[in-house]
Amino acid sequence: MTSKQIDNNLVFLPLGGTGEIGMNCNVYGYGASGKRDWIMIDLGVSFGHDDLPGIELIMANVEFIEKHRKRLKGLVLTHGHEDHIGAVAHLWPRLQCPIYATPFTAELVRNKLSEAGLLDVAPLHEIKLGQSLDLGPFHLDFIGLTHSIAEMQAVSIQVGGASVLHTGDWKIDPDPVVGPAGQIEQLIALGDAGVDAIICDSTNVMSPGRAGSETGVAEDLRKLIGSKTGRVAITTFASNVARLASIGAVAREFDRHVTLAGRGMHRIFAAAQKTGYLQDFPALVPEEEAGYLPPEKSLILCTGSQGEPRAALARIAGNSHPHLTLDPGDCVVFSSKMIPGNEVGILALQNLLAQRDIEIVTASADHLHVSGHPCRDELIDMYDWVKPRTAIPVHGEARHLYEHAALARSLGVETALTISNGDMVRLFPGPAEVIDKVINGRVYMDGKILINADSPAVSQRRKLSQIGIVSVAIAIDAANRLCSDPEINISGMPLSDTDGILLSDWVVEAIERVLPENGKITPERAEKEISQSVRRMMATKWGKKPIVHVLLLSV
Repeated sequence: MTSKQIDNNLVFLPLGGTGEIGMNCNVYGYGASGKRDWIMIDLGVSFGHDDLPGIELIMANVEFIEKHRKRLKGLVLTHGHEDHIGAVAHLWPRLQCPIYATPFTAELVRNKLSEAGLLDVAPLHEIKLGQSLDLGPFHLDFIGLTHSIAEMQAVSIQVGGASVLHTGDWKIDPDPVVGPAGQIEQLIALGDAGVDAIICDSTNVMSPGRAGSETGVAEDLRKLIGSKTGRVAITTFASNVARLASIGAVAREFDRHVTLAGRGMHRIFAAAQKTGYLQDFPALVPEEEAGYLPPEKSLILCTGSQGEPRAALARIAGNSHPHLTLDPGDCVVFSSKMIPGNEVGILALQNLLAQRDIEIVTASADHLHVSGHPCRDELIDMYDWVKPRTAIPVHGEARHLYEHAALARSLGVETALTISNGDMVRLFPGPAEVIDKVINGRVYMDGKILINADSPAVSQRRKLSQIGIVSVAIAIDAANRLCSDPEINISGMPLSDTDGILLSDWVVEAIERVLPENGKITPERAEKEISQSVRRMMATKWGKKPIVHVLLLSV
């Protein structure tokens, strides 16, 4: 290996989406260390959970690439799912690079940029399906693959004599409902020319067989809806334009009128129609008019498949939707998978529906959903077509990555690496290996403010949810003498103990133990002693030590 080859190398660096499912953010660099040109592929989000109170969105920490943004040639988006585009509007101000996306994906991003006030600032370039693109030293060829959203594009990267395939999310669907089948012949041609590395989706590596076709789902939806005589509500991932198309066709066949419910459903539907999809979808009935339809003529297409409490289906099930309702004997169809982590919310929603005598049909009971990710046999096909020298599994938890690497080795791949976010891998020249570890991690969207994952705000909220807070306000005069009895406020704690004694009484007793008899206090010392006394008293009487805030007011 010559010194020139060492200086001009190609590296891959995942900042999100490796060792986890979601929050995809990947960068590629080419050149000498410190002088590399970069491209980024995807910039997505994950969603908050119970352990992160108040946090709605989670994003990759892009501090490393932010420092190199003058050499960041562009952000390329493979498709429009939130875990691939959801952070664009939030993090673009830190990157300030051109954005490239196909028409449907670009329309979704355009809406996000508009909401963030960045539409006229961020340079969003719309590219054609299958287009080629040159960004600095990188030559990119886009290869159409099928997925559970329109216009999924894998990216073939050619730079410095190296060839890399970044698959993005994909599956093999020989008979898709929307769009063409995958460009398999282009993958085969790429493999015949020689591929140094594949960066590949690992989500379903543990699932044998194949994911299945949307055409099969369409037929089973047809059979199901055709057998119902009451209202039918279908909840699915709004981004699955093919599923929406299938539902529209079934509605027309059985003379049902479709009503869209949920902001996400309206947003995706509008973007799809604007970019040429769903053109033959039947005319919609507005939510405020749907109640006038006979039950056997109504089909409600709604958000909420993952049990989201503010989504349309949850509001319908709880009788809090302003226009839509379901009656006993009506049917709700979950045309979606139960994403791990969402089980509690989904089952609570289904129980609420069951209590109202509403029929529930799930994808696990009927063939009403197929995954958008490759199962094991599809991965084997991909490796047979592409024949990579190196495999780097991404888009999966640790167990998926290790299983995927083992599969690649069993198929004759020379090198299969399991890496983590922040690992910088030299892909070319020479054997692939981790050569550095860079700043990585997460940032949280807290309301409208981005905070670092180590911000005390989240840990404080978590602590508050477990032990509560006691606030003590004490008025003192200019001589530091007490002017009145302490004002006490308790939040997140029981009001009384098992004997009926108010916890506030215990707080008063704890305060009195440390206040001097003459009523004159030393402020700094008083704050510390009152806090310690209250915490000790609560530990004895309640068994927990709350957060204690002491406020001394000069009057």
